[in-house]
Amino acid sequence: MEAKNNTAAAISTQQPSNVETEAKGVQKRYEGLVMVRTKAIKGKGAWYWSHLEPILVSDSGFPKAVKLRCGLCDSVFSASNPSRTATEHLKRGTCPNFNSPGATAPVQSPAPLSLASPKKHSGRKRNASSTSGGRGNGSGSGGGNNCNEYQVQAVQPLAIGDGARILGEVGYSSVAVGGGGGGMAVQQDQHYDQKPQLQQQHLVLSGGKEDLGALAMFEDSVKKLKSPKALPCLSLNKVQVDSALDNLADWVYDSCGLVSFSSLEHPKFKAFLNQVGLPSVSRKELAGERLDVKYAEAKAESEVKIRDAMFFQIGSDGWKAKNYGHVGEENLVKLGLNLPNGTSVFRRAVFTSGYVPSKYAEEVLWEVILDICGNNVRQCVGIVADRFKSKALKNLENQHHWMVNLTCQFQGFNSLIKDFMKELPLFKKVIENCLKLANFVNGKSQVRSSFHKFQLQEYGHAGLLRVPFHGERLSFGPVCTMVEDILSSARALQLVLLDDSYKLVSMEEPFAQEIEEMMRNPHFWNELEAIHSLVKLVKGMAEEIEVEKPHVGQCLPLWEDLRVKVRDWCSKFHIIQAPIERVIERRFRKNYHPAWAAAFVLDPLYLIRDISGKYLPPFKCLTPEQEKDVDKLITRLVSREEAHIILMELMKWRTEGLDPVYAQAVQLKQRDPTTGKMKIANPQSSRLVWETYLTEFKALRKVAVRLIFLHATSFGFKCNASFLRWISANAHSRAGMDRAQKLIFVAAHSKLQRQDFAHDDNKDAEFSIVENGGEDNALNEVFVDASSQ
Repeated sequence: MEAKNNTAAAISTQQPSNVETEAKGVQKRYEGLVMVRTKAIKGKGAWYWSHLEPILVSDSGFPKAVKLRCGLCDSVFSASNPSRTATEHLKRGTCPNFNSPGATAPVQSPAPLSLASPKKHSGRKRNASSTSGGRGNGSGSGGGNNCNEYQVQAVQPLAIGDGARILGEVGYSSVAVGGGGGGMAVQQDQHYDQKPQLQQQHLVLSGGKEDLGALAMFEDSVKKLKSPKALPCLSLNKVQVDSALDNLADWVYDSCGLVSFSSLEHPKFKAFLNQVGLPSVSRKELAGERLDVKYAEAKAESEVKIRDAMFFQIGSDGWKAKNYGHVGEENLVKLGLNLPNGTSVFRRAVFTSGYVPSKYAEEVLWEVILDICGNNVRQCVGIVADRFKSKALKNLENQHHWMVNLTCQFQGFNSLIKDFMKELPLFKKVIENCLKLANFVNGKSQVRSSFHKFQLQEYGHAGLLRVPFHGERLSFGPVCTMVEDILSSARALQLVLLDDSYKLVSMEEPFAQEIEEMMRNPHFWNELEAIHSLVKLVKGMAEEIEVEKPHVGQCLPLWEDLRVKVRDWCSKFHIIQAPIERVIERRFRKNYHPAWAAAFVLDPLYLIRDISGKYLPPFKCLTPEQEKDVDKLITRLVSREEAHIILMELMKWRTEGLDPVYAQAVQLKQRDPTTGKMKIANPQSSRLVWETYLTEFKALRKVAVRLIFLHATSFGFKCNASFLRWISANAHSRAGMDRAQKLIFVAAHSKLQRQDFAHDDNKDAEFSIVENGGEDNALNEVFVDASSQ
C-alpha cells in the first residue's frame, strides 16, 4: 500500500507534458471503444456492446481512465478486456438484470467438490492455477481491479446426506469477494471455453441444481447491500400513468374476453408493468369502477347518435343456434341499430340456451323498439335477423305496416350449401364415395402406413383423413373438410395404389379393388373437384356478403350473379343445370322480400342509361310478379290518402329517371386501397340524392330513403369463444351477467367505431393458413398417372 501511495505521489509531481501525453492516450482509447461500440450496435461487432458503454473518468480536467458501465445495473468495470467483462458479468449471471439463453453450463456427471483454504492472488494477472479452473476474476462482479480471488480446489466431500439425491451440478472456477461494490460472484464455468488439457473443477451444492437460483439471489442481495442503488426504471407523471392505464383497460375491454381479467394479476405481467413504470392493476378495478365509467361513456355516445337519426333499422344476430343446449356464440343474441348515415350502434345482448321459440324472439325485438322509441315507434323502419322470417318477423310486419323485416343474406347463402347437400344427387354420391375412401385408408393399417409414407414424401407431413361423425354428415363444414383433405392428398393416394403393400391388400380384400377402381376413375376426381368448387364459390360469395354488408337493393343483383356463376360451373364440369337451378330458385323464394325489388328500382345506383341518354330505373330486369310487389309495398308503407299519389310518382320516376350528371355522380367508383376492388366512392349518395335533389317526389322520396338504406345482413359484431365460456360460468350470477352486458357493450361500441367486424379467432387462424396453389396441378398429375396405368 505504501508503494502504491509513493507511485501516486510520483505521478502527481510529473511534468504537465507527461500528464497531457497520458491523457491523450486515455482519450484515444475511449474514442476507439466508442467507435467499436457504435459499429457493434449497427450489427458489425460483438453482442455485449449493446449492454456495455464506455465512460471517461476525468481528474483535474484531464482524462484519467476509461471504464465500462453496464447499462442494465449501472455497475462500472475496467475497460482493459471488454470480452472478459461481458463473459463474467453478463453470461455467468452476475448481472441481476441480464438473462442470457444458453448461459447455463452443461450439466456434468456428479463429481463432489468443496471449498478449500483460500489462496490469495494479487494484481490483475492470472496464474496457471486460476486459468485451469476457467476464466474468472473480480472484475466480472462489478468490482474493478482490486478484488481478492479465492481458488476452488477439489477435495474429498464430507459425508453429509446421500450423494444420489444430488440432482446435478455446475462447474465453477472461482468465487470473488469484495472489490468496488461487486459483492460476491460465483462465476459459472463455460465448458466450451476450456482447453482439453486443463483440469475442470466442480462445485456441488447440497440442494443440487435447484440451489443455483437461490445462490444468484443471495449474490444479488450482497451486491445491493455493498453498493445500494435503485434499478433503472421509467419515471412517468400522473397524466402519463392514467393515460397508459386507460389504454390498457380499453385493450382488455376490446378483446371481449380474449384477455381474461385474471391474467392481469399474473406475476410476469405485474413485473412488466413495474418495469415500464406503471402500477399494478387489479381484476376488481378493471371489472368494476373502470368498466362502469367506460360503459357510461359508450352508452352516452350511442344515445346521441340514435337521437340524431330520423329513423333506424334493428339488426339482430345469434338466433340461429347450431349447438342446442350449449352456450356458444350462436346463443349470444346481439341487437344493434343500423343508422341512415351508414354507422351502427350496439344496443344490448340476450343470452339464450337451447331452443328459442319464435314468440320469445318477437317479444324481445318489440321490447327493444319500445325501449328506444317510446311512443314514436315509426322511427324503427324495419328489422333484419338471421332467423324467424316466416313467424316473428312476419308477425311484426303485419302488425306494423310501416316496417320492412328482412332475413340475413349471409345466412341465406350458407343455407343454400346445405340445400345442395340434401337435394342434389351429385353431392350424395360424392360424399358417399369420400366416406368409403377415407374410412378404408384410415382403418386399414397397411394402407394407412403406406399413405403416411407418401404424405411425408410429397407434403412433408402426415395425418389421417378427417371424417365427419355420423350426425355431421349433413353438415357442410365437416363434409367440406373431408373433401378438401382428399383433394389435397390426391397425389399421395394415387401413389398408394402403386405400393406393394396395397397390392397385397387388394389380393386379399375385394373392397380394396373397388377402392382402387374408384380412385383410378377420372370421373371420381372430376365430381369431387366439382362439388368442392361449387361450395367454394357459394362460400366465397357468402364471405364477401359478410364483409361488404350489402343493402337491400343489392339482393336481386347478388342472386342473379350467383345464377350466372353456377351456369358457368355447370359448363365447366359438364353438370346438368336443371336440378341445381331448382334448388337455387327454392332458396331464393324462401329469402325473397318485395323490398328487394322496390329498393332495386328506387336506388339510383342501379339506374340504366338508355339510347336517349336518360338514366332510368331497371324495371325491365324485374319479373311481372316483382313489378306487382313494388306497387304493393310502396302503397303499404304510406297512408291510404297517399297511396294514389305515390303510384303516380313511381310512374314519373319510371319514365323520367334521374339527371345524367347526378346519376353518374352516384355511380362513381374508385379503387379501394385495401382490397384493390372498385367500390362506390360515396355510399350515402343514393339516399342523399333523394333527400336533396329529387324533392318533387313528395311521397316517393320518403319511402325511397327508408328502403335504400336498409341492410341485408344482420348485426355483424362477434364475440370469441373465451368470452362465451366466461358467460357460461357466470350464467347464474346477476352481478356477473351485468358485467357481461357492460363488457359486450363497451367492446361492441369500440369495434363498431373502428369498423372492425373481424373475428379475433379468425385473425389468429390466418397465421396458420397456407394457400395451396398447386391443387389443380396435383389433380392433373393424378389423371395423367391414372391414364398411364
